[in-house]
Amino acid sequence: MSKLLVVVDMQVDFVNGSLGTAEAVSIVPAVVNKITAELENGSTVVFTKDTHFENYLETQEGKNLPVVHCVKGTEGWELVPELRKLAAERMVIEKVTFGSTKLAHYAAQNQFDEIELIGLCTDICVISNALLMKAALPEALIKVCEACCAGVTPQSHKNALEAMKMCQISVY
Repeated sequence: MSKLLVVVDMQVDFVNGSLGTAEAVSIVPAVVNKITAELENGSTVVFTKDTHFENYLETQEGKNLPVVHCVKGTEGWELVPELRKLAAERMVIEKVTFGSTKLAHYAAQNQFDEIELIGLCTDICVISNALLMKAALPEALIKVCEACCAGVTPQSHKNALEAMKMCQISVY
């Protein structure tokens, strides 16, 4: 059985930067522990990075969320310091929107039996990528660790978890 752990957008701007929250800060230790355990178990670990450019405010996303964040090359775009060594020499997928078709294709090509997603934000990028994984590999076990995710708000986090459950994504 092959397992993929996807660490979604654990970047400075989402943890304690321009869009940071106390909930995001609070999950960092659990995320570090989860990644470490999965590496010890031989799982494949992939990281995603929300990636924007100087023209962010001119994009559709920027018009709907007018807070500059995760601009490539800035400190806010980097993974939080606690994860940088864990991400070294591992695949890091830069994505310019919520979900990554490149990530879904990678998972499908490698026919993972189990895919677990952790990270930020539950209600935007985690759910988007979980649904893409479910579409790419409908027979794989797709799961999300609630304790290793945080949403824009606690309520939107809970709403996203419930929506994923309805789409046959295991939430634990």
